[in-house]
Amino acid sequence: MNMNMKNLAVWALIITMFLVMVQVSSTSMNAASAPNEYTFTELEEVVASGQIAEAEINEAEGLITGTTTDEKPFKANTSRIDDRAGALFDEYNVPYEYSEVKGTSTWATVLINILPLLLIVGISILIFRSIQGGGRGGAMSFGKSRAKMLTENTKRVTFADVAGVESAKEDLKEVVEFLEDPSRFTRLGAKIPTGALLIGPPGTGKTLLARAVAGEAGVPFFTISGSDFVEMFVGVGASRVRDMFADARKNAPCIIFIDEIDAVGRHRGVGTSGGHEEREQTLNQLLVEMDGFEGDEGIIIIAATNRPDVLDKALLRPGRFDRQIEVPYPDIQGREKILEVHMKGKPIAAELDVKYIARGTPGFSGADLMNLVNEAALLSARRNKLKITMREFEDARDKVMMGAERRSLAMSDEEKEMTAYHEAGHAIVGLNMPGSLPIHKATIIPRGRALGMVQYMPERDQISQSRQEMIARMAMAMGGRAAEELHFGHDKVTSGASSDIEQVTRIATAMVTEWGLSDAIGPIAYKDTDQQSFHPGIGRGSAISPETATLIESEIKRFITEAHDTAVKILKKKKKDWVALAEALLEYETLSGDEITVLLSDGIKPKRPDGARGSKPAVAAVPTTKKKPLGDAQPEA
Repeated sequence: MNMNMKNLAVWALIITMFLVMVQVSSTSMNAASAPNEYTFTELEEVVASGQIAEAEINEAEGLITGTTTDEKPFKANTSRIDDRAGALFDEYNVPYEYSEVKGTSTWATVLINILPLLLIVGISILIFRSIQGGGRGGAMSFGKSRAKMLTENTKRVTFADVAGVESAKEDLKEVVEFLEDPSRFTRLGAKIPTGALLIGPPGTGKTLLARAVAGEAGVPFFTISGSDFVEMFVGVGASRVRDMFADARKNAPCIIFIDEIDAVGRHRGVGTSGGHEEREQTLNQLLVEMDGFEGDEGIIIIAATNRPDVLDKALLRPGRFDRQIEVPYPDIQGREKILEVHMKGKPIAAELDVKYIARGTPGFSGADLMNLVNEAALLSARRNKLKITMREFEDARDKVMMGAERRSLAMSDEEKEMTAYHEAGHAIVGLNMPGSLPIHKATIIPRGRALGMVQYMPERDQISQSRQEMIARMAMAMGGRAAEELHFGHDKVTSGASSDIEQVTRIATAMVTEWGLSDAIGPIAYKDTDQQSFHPGIGRGSAISPETATLIESEIKRFITEAHDTAVKILKKKKKDWVALAEALLEYETLSGDEITVLLSDGIKPKRPDGARGSKPAVAAVPTTKKKPLGDAQPEA
C-alpha cells in the first residue's frame, strides 16, 4: 500500500466514524425527545386512567410505543410482553397492533454497537504504523539494516562498463574469481581478502567498480552508505551492522558495499564523548563482525572513501580491509576509453578526434567526462544538429572547466581593450618561454569570474614538472600583469591579475619550501603540515629561526620578481606580435592556437564568414567617451 492509499484509508475511516457518531447522537436526541417513558406497571396505571390513545407492541425488541390522548409519544421497555399486554389494551378498549418481527434487527444493533470500536482500533493501528514509518525504517525497526540488495537482474553492471581504471580492475578480478570458484583458492590453503578498500577522489568510479564486481560474479550486492548506520540513539548503528551481516550470511556468496565509510570509520577517541559515542559503538560492532566470519563464507566487503587519512587504523589491519586499491584520476589513455564508453549509442560526427579531446581534459574524472559528453549532446540539440561535432565538445569543455559564457556582461571599450592586451601578454610570453605548453586558444569572452583566458594544450599527462617548466609557468602567469603595466601605465593597472599573482605565489612558495628548488635554501622542506603552507612562527614554522624565515620570504619574492621581469622583457622584445595579437582578439574575440601561429608568423588574419564565432561582440559594450591612446607607458622601477 503506497502513501496515497494510506491517506485515503485514514480519511475514509475518519469520515465513517464521524457519520456513525452523528447517527448515534441523532438517535440519542430522538430518545431524549420522548418525554413519556413507562415501566409496565406504570403503563397499566396510565391505560387505566384513559390517557392512551393507541399503541403498538414489538415483541422482538420488548418495546411498546404509541401516543397519548394529548398526542404525545410514549414508550415502555419491558420484558413482560405476553398476553397480558394485549389483554390490558382489550380491557380498556385501547386500539393496538403488533409490529412485524425483522430478523436483521439484532445484527444491525450489534453492528451499530461494534462499528465505533472497530473504527477506533483501525485508526489506532494506522496511526501506530504511520509513527513507525512503515517497513524496515519504522520507529520500532531502528535496528534493522538499511542496506539495499541489488540482484543480478537489477541494473547489472560489468567491467565492460568501467573504463580508465585498469589497475583497479585487475585487483578486483581476483575477487570475482573467488566468488565464482572459491574452491580454486581454498584447496591450496589460500584465504581471499575479506575486505577491499577503494581509495580515490570523487567521481573516479569507486561505486561503479564495486557494482561491476557483483555483476561479473552474478551474486547479490548489498549497498549502504556509512551515514546510514549512525542515528541519534546509542546502539542503533551497532544493531544495524549485526542485521546487515545476518542478511549477508543468508544470501552468501554476496558483496557488501559501504560507500563513504569515513562517515562511520573515523578515528576513535576523538572529541569529548570518549568511547560511548554512537558512531564509535557502530565502528566497534563493524570491526567485530568483520572478524566474525571466514573468507570461505563467500562474503566480500568492499568500501569506498576519498579520505583514507581519517580512517581508524583498526579498519586497515590485515584480516579486515587488508587490501587497499587506488582509483586515481584516469590518464590520457583512460580518458579516451571513458569517452568512448559514454559516446556509445550517440550520433558522433565522423571527424571527431577522441584522442584530441582526451588530451585537452587533464585532471578530469570519469564523472566529469560523462558530464562533458552530456553537455556536448545538449549543445548539439540546442543548435538543431543531427550529430555531435568537435565544436560542441570544445564549447562543452570550456563550460565544464570555466563556466558558461557571460555574453550579457556589460563591458566598456577600455575594459575590453584591457582584457585583450592582458590575454595577449599571457600568450606571447608563453610562446617565447622554453618549457611552456602549446597554446590551445585565447579568448576575451567572459566565463565564470574570468573576463578572458588563454588555454594551453598539454601533449601528455605530466606527473612531475622540471624547474624550467615551473619558471615558464610563472612567467606566463605574470605576462598579463606585465602587459597592463606596459600598455596602460602603472596607474592604470587593474585587479584582473589577482588569480595570476596567487598562482605564481603558490608555485614559488612550493619551490622554496617543499621541492628544494632554491639554491639559497637548499633541499630542505619547511612546509607546515598542519597549515598546508609556510607560515613563520606557526606550527612547524615556530622551529624556524627569524633569519631562515626572512631568507625563505626573500627567495619567494625573488622567484616572483624574476618571473615578472622576464615577462616584461619578452613583451618589449615582441611588442609587434603582442599588439597584433591583441588587436586580433578585439576583432575576433577567440583565436585558436593554429590561428595565432599563422597570425604571428605570416601576419595573416583568420577568414571567417559572417555570423561565425567571434564575428559578433563578446559582450554588450557600454558607451564610453573616446579617449586618446594610452601608449606604451613604462612601469616605475
